Amino acid sequence: MATAAWGRLLRGARGAASRRACSTGARARAASAAAQELQSSGRGRFVLEHAAPFSAFLVDSFGRQHNYLRISLTEKCNLRCQYCMPEEGVQLTPKSELLTTQEIITLARLFVKEGVEKIRLTGGEPLIRPDVVDIVGQLCKLEGLKTIAVTTNGINLTRLLPRLKEAGLNAINISLDTLVPAKFEFIVRRKGFHKVMEGIHKATELGYRPVKVNCVVMRGFNEDEVLDFVDFTKDLPVDVRFIEYMPFDGNKWNFKKMVSYKEMLDTIKQRWPELEKLPCETSSTAKSYKVPHFQGQISFITSMSEHFCGSCNRLRITADGNLKVCLFGNSEVSLRDHLRSGASEEELIHIIGAAVGRKKKQHAEPALMSFPLCQDGLQNPPNSKQWGHTFSHLLTLTASLPKQKGKASMKNKPTGQLFLPRTHPEKQWHVATGILQTQLRGYCVLQKDPSSTFDTKCLDASVGQVPVDCQSKEERSGSDFHTRDLGSCTKVPRASDNLTHTDEEGRATMVDVGGKPDSRRSAVAGAVVLLGEKAFKMVRENQMKKGDVLAVAQIAGIQGAKLTSQLIPLCHNIPLYHVEVSLSLDEARHAVVIRSSCHTWGRTGVEMEALTAASLAALTVYDMCKAVTHDIVIQELKLLSKTGGQRGDFSRV
Repeated sequence: MATAAWGRLLRGARGAASRRACSTGARARAASAAAQELQSSGRGRFVLEHAAPFSAFLVDSFGRQHNYLRISLTEKCNLRCQYCMPEEGVQLTPKSELLTTQEIITLARLFVKEGVEKIRLTGGEPLIRPDVVDIVGQLCKLEGLKTIAVTTNGINLTRLLPRLKEAGLNAINISLDTLVPAKFEFIVRRKGFHKVMEGIHKATELGYRPVKVNCVVMRGFNEDEVLDFVDFTKDLPVDVRFIEYMPFDGNKWNFKKMVSYKEMLDTIKQRWPELEKLPCETSSTAKSYKVPHFQGQISFITSMSEHFCGSCNRLRITADGNLKVCLFGNSEVSLRDHLRSGASEEELIHIIGAAVGRKKKQHAEPALMSFPLCQDGLQNPPNSKQWGHTFSHLLTLTASLPKQKGKASMKNKPTGQLFLPRTHPEKQWHVATGILQTQLRGYCVLQKDPSSTFDTKCLDASVGQVPVDCQSKEERSGSDFHTRDLGSCTKVPRASDNLTHTDEEGRATMVDVGGKPDSRRSAVAGAVVLLGEKAFKMVRENQMKKGDVLAVAQIAGIQGAKLTSQLIPLCHNIPLYHVEVSLSLDEARHAVVIRSSCHTWGRTGVEMEALTAASLAALTVYDMCKAVTHDIVIQELKLLSKTGGQRGDFSRV
């Protein structure tokens, strides 16, 4: 999914390579200049001094032999990944300016003749090109070509793979950034998770070893699934390749969103300390590891934290025929234009050779990466006290809600405590700076207990008024909460006359709960957001530009509950085992009614967690609606009930 999508991003990085057909004289001059540049360069001298059977034209001035060519077959894709392109897609290059099948084969034959041994077909999504099987078949006939590979999102793989294998395809990379079906549909804005999984299994059945699964790891997005992906290799001969999030202008790269391979490796070793490092080839971009007795393995593509430019052997041809000698570089040469203007094979070779000769020692990194402090920040992120927490556009998980088991939290094995998605509990600052990035549309799926009776109908904000029966069945008696004045309360044990969060000198202090017994505790809180008629109608019809207000606010509330100890200074970090946040629409008051509940087994209550959940959900509703009106009122934020603890139960009537 992700690696295939990067091909599309290359369009935004194109240089000013001419698209005009060259005249015969201009073409001759270009070829002559390219030949002179090649002979006068350090690369030319290197080749003369180190005679080898490999073509001089594919060796750069640093002695790197380029025997691996990636060819983009199309700019089109059948997915719309959040971090790759807008939901409506992007403006495509006219078909007449794209390489034809014959042009692809002509260029491929030329590169193979000069020493290329491996060709990878990419996109866009290469398997949506109608003649992809024919292209593979023609490539297979090229003498000297050892490997034909494809990088695909896997949607069409099951259907096409038998024919592709017969045609000569012998290596497969499948892009998959999550193992959670609902999160998949949110990320790519399309259904298809099960098709991708079927494609992976089909590839293993047909004997592909290993089937490479590319996973771009992004903080606040899917880093909580790293261990799940490792476990995925237990019974399948797959190579899960964790790819560091890479800096393209199109996906608004931020170094805080990158999870370095060392951080991932540390997390994995905590779970599998017996992890073994595997040997790798000199030109390999991957650092490979294996859990003993697992069928598959894992790898890390360390494009950012430890670049592999020194052994780079790759060249790329875009769908419109531009040669890129570096994925990160802006320099391109239009082979299509020279090809269509009648350039001879020798002229093309000289043009290619000159471009390869200009390849830099290493790729240009983002401006932030050039500062030592930022590089150090990738390996040693600051703690939450240094950075604080900012809540803005929260990550939400889309799609069909039934039968999904969310994986929004990850269990810390030594303590059994549930943490918000991240790799290390001490790095909670990433949650606020990483997970709260993406603008959202559509529905959401949240972490829930498999045995939960939570009714998810309240999330469907696109079909008129939202039902109010969206709280737990255990609390169904309060289902009319959204229309009643809940001002009174039952008698509760008398509270202490002393403030428990101050010491003898009046200074703030955290309560010591070490001597308290563990018990089952729960709390329910609520809030109401009065929107006004116009904003209410837009929320009900899901017309807000920022996305589905109810879905985003629900996730905000859940995340807020889990982050309570980070937001409220004297709160304990409680291992919540269940959080529910529901939102319903009150037509009479033009209001969103919020209800949150938290549950734990521990030594202190969860009232603050429930209240924080309701607060964050309400604030998120305000944030997403304020562009329409500022006449929004948040009211009735209150604790509705609690159970457990020495002071007994509490309930508003």
